[in-house]
Amino acid sequence: MICPTILYSKEPRPPQPDNPSFEERQIMAKYALYRACHPEDYCNIFNAFSPSENITSIAKPGQFKGKSVGIIGGGLAGMSAAYELRKLGFDITILEASEERIGGRVYTYYFDREKKLYGEFGPMRIPVNHETVWHYINLFKLDTRPFIQSEPETFIYLHQRRARNDPFGKNVMKYIYPTYDLTSWEAKTAWQELGYYGIETPVLEAPPSSRAEIIQVKPRYSRQLLFWDSLNSRQMFEHKKLSQGAINLLSNLFPIAGEFLYHNYVDMVQEYFPVNFWFLYEITGGMVNLPLAFHRSFVSNEPWEYYPDIPSELLGKVTWKQGTKVKGIYKCLENGRVTLTYDNTKLMESGYENFDYIVCAVPFSVLRTFEIAPMFSSLKMQAIKEVTYGNAQKTLLNCNRRFWEEQGIYGGGSYTDLPITTIWYTSSRCQVPQELNQRSTAAEPGVIVGSYNFNLDAVRLGNMTEEDRFDKVKRNVEEVHGLSKGYLNDIVTDMKTQVWDNDPLSRGAFCYFTPQQKKLFSWAMTLPEYGERVYFAGEHVSAIHRWQQGALKSGMEAANAIARTNLYTR
Repeated sequence: MICPTILYSKEPRPPQPDNPSFEERQIMAKYALYRACHPEDYCNIFNAFSPSENITSIAKPGQFKGKSVGIIGGGLAGMSAAYELRKLGFDITILEASEERIGGRVYTYYFDREKKLYGEFGPMRIPVNHETVWHYINLFKLDTRPFIQSEPETFIYLHQRRARNDPFGKNVMKYIYPTYDLTSWEAKTAWQELGYYGIETPVLEAPPSSRAEIIQVKPRYSRQLLFWDSLNSRQMFEHKKLSQGAINLLSNLFPIAGEFLYHNYVDMVQEYFPVNFWFLYEITGGMVNLPLAFHRSFVSNEPWEYYPDIPSELLGKVTWKQGTKVKGIYKCLENGRVTLTYDNTKLMESGYENFDYIVCAVPFSVLRTFEIAPMFSSLKMQAIKEVTYGNAQKTLLNCNRRFWEEQGIYGGGSYTDLPITTIWYTSSRCQVPQELNQRSTAAEPGVIVGSYNFNLDAVRLGNMTEEDRFDKVKRNVEEVHGLSKGYLNDIVTDMKTQVWDNDPLSRGAFCYFTPQQKKLFSWAMTLPEYGERVYFAGEHVSAIHRWQQGALKSGMEAANAIARTNLYTR
């Protein structure tokens, strides 16, 4: 089964404007599902990605004045939980370990004081159907513009063969396919269709109710989902009778699948089943503007600007403790409250604080190093120890001119089997300029992601010395672009790398289950501990890993759960 419309539909593509309205986003989302041949999944996807129930429909604003909540981690999950709980009057203390940054794994790096030259070390794109993210973007009135995912002038460079990335895959079939050991039908099939066949058709052969479980967290799953959950991505490709040559080819063209071939198939297909990559956006000026907007709402002297429907006197107080590293979580046996111990290296002090409730919004890779007494439930402790986190590495190149525009590239990504894996280009211009304008824009400085890779490639490139890594990235970029060796030495003026495995505050880029971990741990990870005093949030406990959508919605769900607990125990 290969979808006939995935490449060749004659339906006109809907416009992709800046700051799209709800209606415009839904038109794009429905079009993408039509092109991917499963429009019947629209309602399930929309419901899964919509914001949680408004917390003020559970309890009244200000109803829980005097109750305290400690939030471990000031990333998006912790911030959304705090924002929602504040509506009901909870007094909230956010303990954020980073001394210098706000945003957790949302990390925009600026090369200049004017903040015009920047790149993203964390999330860099927002699908149009991630409605929880759009809920907060609209709430804080942030500007957005299209993110270009695919551009026909970018390069695919595999087996030392270079081709332009045309939308029908003909260049790759002509120049690169002959270097792979493909079967006859694979050799006649565009790589986009091969990817669709290996990644998406296995789930589209099942009923919509089973497909929906891919983006849900449930206590029990259907037999169909459990079968998918039992396989890694390579096993699914083999199950679909793809040759090893085709698997090798696809592993380079779909890096989130290919660099995690031995991880959970369900965790991989959740990237593609909801058509995440069809229409994408970025926040103008940097993705960090979303967590910064949350932070402003917490520290503002005029909170009514951020809570227009709730009188200020009903809002809870938010205390932001920057540079505060939580060391332990303890249950107070006398009153059921929870104690957090922490260090603040900047202030050179240690301390502890008691709370009525806790939202633990740090990755389990970090939580694993905390002292927890008494221990959480057996399955939760197992998950904290065993759940897999994938590594990612990004190296940003600050360039004194946009050499990629001189080659006709105005966004999108290039793919290669070299260690850098992918290159991503500034996509602030959504239309190729006219010839006269082209020369002037190419002369401007700009930033590209010179390398974005995962898992073993991220480890290997990330563990090089800084000097060797920067040299390797430049040489690989030159090779992909067909430039002479050393060409970039006078163009790249600055570089910066982030290796998420090496970051002590995350110890990994994102959660990526291995086979059977969805069945074993996904539901248990969400359950509260200490008699419904400790709750959990983050992309790792959400239904969709690796996306801001999962982090934000999990924070809302944790806040709503605390509201319901207080409502029923009053």
